[in-house]
Amino acid sequence: MRELCLHILDIAANSVSAGADKISITIDENLKDDTLTIEIADNGKGMSPETVKQVMDPFTTSRTDREVGLGIPLLKFAAESSNGWLTMNSELGKGTKVSVQFQHSHIDRMPLGNITDTLLSLQLCSPDVNWIFSVRKNGKEFYFDDKEFKNELDGIPLTDPNVIRFIRNLFEEGVQEIQ
Repeated sequence: MRELCLHILDIAANSVSAGADKISITIDENLKDDTLTIEIADNGKGMSPETVKQVMDPFTTSRTDREVGLGIPLLKFAAESSNGWLTMNSELGKGTKVSVQFQHSHIDRMPLGNITDTLLSLQLCSPDVNWIFSVRKNGKEFYFDDKEFKNELDGIPLTDPNVIRFIRNLFEEGVQEIQ
């Protein structure tokens, strides 16, 4: 994968597949500490400690359409290649949290990618999930919890073109404000 946002999409898709109905994504760029940290937490079915170890192995997957799962191992390798780390904590019946950190200025750190399109894609592709997005840069934060937003729509679908345009503008303006 060429961008970190693609890894975010991959992990979030795994969360949805694990039955999560609440997924929180935090992206924190801290130039003072020279770090880029990404956390994805869900309330899905969770995993046993043995399964977490297997997920870190590039030759193991729970999917039936292929025999290897490269998402987490590739992200871990990318983090470690950029003076960073990846941790995965999970508990059966409670959910999973993936945390990854990179040295922000490291020459081998992948670009973050298009945050707005990533968040919008997640929102539109899994509208039944309660998405919580937090994008931080140097202490400033754009925060979006879609729970109230969905209530305000009062039955108007997220796929309505006016709603999509509104969400896109909200995300673009929010992310621009913290830059």
